[in-house]
Amino acid sequence: MTAEQSTAPAAKPGWRYYLQEKILVIFFLGFSAGLPFPLVYATLTAWLNDAGLEKSTISTFAWIGFAYAFKVLWSPFVDRLPLPWLSRRFGRRRAWLLASQSLVILSLVMLSTMDPALATGAFALVTIGVAVSSATQDLALDAYRIECAGPEMQAPLAAAYQYGYRVAILVGGAGALYIAEFVSWPVAYQSMAACMLVGVLATLWASEAGLVDDATGGRVFDGGFVAWFGDAIAGPFIDFFKRYGRFAILMLLFISVFRISDYVLGILANPFYLDLGFSKAEVASVAKLYGLWVALIGIGAGGWAVIKLGQSASLIAAATLIAVTNLFFAFLAFTGPAIWALTVTISFDNFAQGFAGTVFIAYLSSLTNISFTATQYALFNFFAVFFGKFVAGFSGNVQEVVGWVGFFIYAAAIGVPSIVLSIVVVRHNARARDAGA
Repeated sequence: MTAEQSTAPAAKPGWRYYLQEKILVIFFLGFSAGLPFPLVYATLTAWLNDAGLEKSTISTFAWIGFAYAFKVLWSPFVDRLPLPWLSRRFGRRRAWLLASQSLVILSLVMLSTMDPALATGAFALVTIGVAVSSATQDLALDAYRIECAGPEMQAPLAAAYQYGYRVAILVGGAGALYIAEFVSWPVAYQSMAACMLVGVLATLWASEAGLVDDATGGRVFDGGFVAWFGDAIAGPFIDFFKRYGRFAILMLLFISVFRISDYVLGILANPFYLDLGFSKAEVASVAKLYGLWVALIGIGAGGWAVIKLGQSASLIAAATLIAVTNLFFAFLAFTGPAIWALTVTISFDNFAQGFAGTVFIAYLSSLTNISFTATQYALFNFFAVFFGKFVAGFSGNVQEVVGWVGFFIYAAAIGVPSIVLSIVVVRHNARARDAGA
């Protein structure tokens, strides 16, 4: 897939176009992909805060998000390895989707039976289980999304995925917080496990991606392990560096820092709201429920920007928005628990997240070679997640030293390299286009 394929505008389709099976399936699978994320990240930190854990301990749970980065290590197996019975019955992608979704449900139910204050280590291990299962689902889903249709449908499929994902963030964020506020945290997580059945039903409804399913017949190693290793593991990396040369290193650096400012702040957002004096219901209503609608506007604005302004200008705008909007949290720290100030902060922050999410998915998709879909996309995702999650693990330590206002200034400042590198990448791409013209 090329950048031109992923961003070129097509003839405007009728509204029925967006109700076809593939788009609806991706919407519901996007919901299934998005639901576990807040449950091992922002929502989880609210539970840990209620349990009385220290901020430095809470922020180390950000490292559980490494599962979403290190999924590149097992992505070749998701790309090529059949699962007993499931692959024969459902096909390559759907087999992995069903297996990973089942493990997410089981892990969430187990988590609901535990007390994070009394068994912090065991609680963390089960949370890792949720994250690993969720990351595996993402591998299969990213591959399915790209492979189930041609380039002309990738934009609406990406939008359907984003919208489903954002609805799930609302359910896993606001929904879980409401249930925790009025019932309990265990019931909240049990309810979220039940919501994962949406993804299971969508997988059963879906048709397998339109590929020759060479992973279902048990012939993975017929050419020998060395041949399989070269094709499934080394091939995706060699292809990327062959296409972009030495500049590929700078591109990966840009991908690594693009959302670092967002990760650094996000891990402590809910503890900040609660410390400031907002109730969990208020956080759910404004930061999650209202924030969803603002994020949806941002998603649409990001798609419009890529089409109308181009990918280059959109990347720079997205990198700038992510960093600058973090300063609104410093403003909120001064005002205290005022709903209007929280609304203003969430408006700017969630718009930036939605805008940047669409732009970034379009950018990463434009870099992906469909011959290595799951593995190569996972490679980009590794760099997009790993460094940001690693630095976010120290957010609590920084906050304990400099306070909330200083922390938010730090969170904004750490996004400056992303802005600088976005300009460098855009200029390089422009020179490459001019040279090839």
